[in-house]
Amino acid sequence: MKINKFNKGILYSSSGSFFWGFLGTYYFQYITLVGAFEVVVHRCIWTALILLLTTIFFKKWKIFKKVISDKKKIIYLFITSILIFGNWTAWIYAVSINKIIDASIGYFIFPILSVFFGYIFFKEKLNKKRIASLLIVFLASLYLFIDIETFPWIGFIVALLWSSYNLVRKKIKVDTDVGLFVESLFILPLAFVILYFIFQNSTNDFTFSNPSLMFLLFLAGPMTVIPLFLYIKGVEHAGLGPSGMIFFITPTGQFLLGFFYYNEPFSTQKFVSFVLIWIAVIIYLKDLYENY
Repeated sequence: MKINKFNKGILYSSSGSFFWGFLGTYYFQYITLVGAFEVVVHRCIWTALILLLTTIFFKKWKIFKKVISDKKKIIYLFITSILIFGNWTAWIYAVSINKIIDASIGYFIFPILSVFFGYIFFKEKLNKKRIASLLIVFLASLYLFIDIETFPWIGFIVALLWSSYNLVRKKIKVDTDVGLFVESLFILPLAFVILYFIFQNSTNDFTFSNPSLMFLLFLAGPMTVIPLFLYIKGVEHAGLGPSGMIFFITPTGQFLLGFFYYNEPFSTQKFVSFVLIWIAVIIYLKDLYENY
């Protein structure tokens, strides 16, 4: 792997992770007044629309047709569409029932799974320093959540779905945005069915009588496409392991936002865990640079 390509990958992954950790968390917390399923539906619909527009604007129809004519790629993208839809649903559901901390556990588990998947499926190297950094992350995460009273099943679902999604996407060579567009098309019919029942039961918040809320729900599209595109691009360039470790920017951002903006307590336990995790990330990335 060329160092320039690796640097680009780290930059992409960092940008996507930062977006999720700060802007994404703020946005989805802000629209919690809307039902969780309706948010997921609008996220699917407007994501598909934006990707349709980018496909037209960047003239990628030939690439799109080539992808959908490849049976192997279509099967993989169908699988990833299910995985990403499940991830979105689990995360937004967690936010809507005030289980953000439980869901954020998944973002601490995910990097460990990413490094493991990278090692197993893509032969990404693990030496003593990298194994040590993973052990530090594991212990720090364990210490961070040791006082949780109930099993954080939402966090484990989020981690498993998101890491599996990245694994499958890494296995297929397809333009990032075109792949996302195909995935969104697979999800779209289900989104419209759910939206139909929401309107039938008159539980919809998306109405012409509230244009400001309509606009906010439309933003679910770009708020999804931008970080997802950046992060998947990072995985393609830098690999599952490095992108996974960089992903710690996301939960760090969530906790900082919670402390400085939402006035949530930031205990000594959290502080120690975060310091240990970022020491581990620095060790891991420093070793990668030394060996490229």
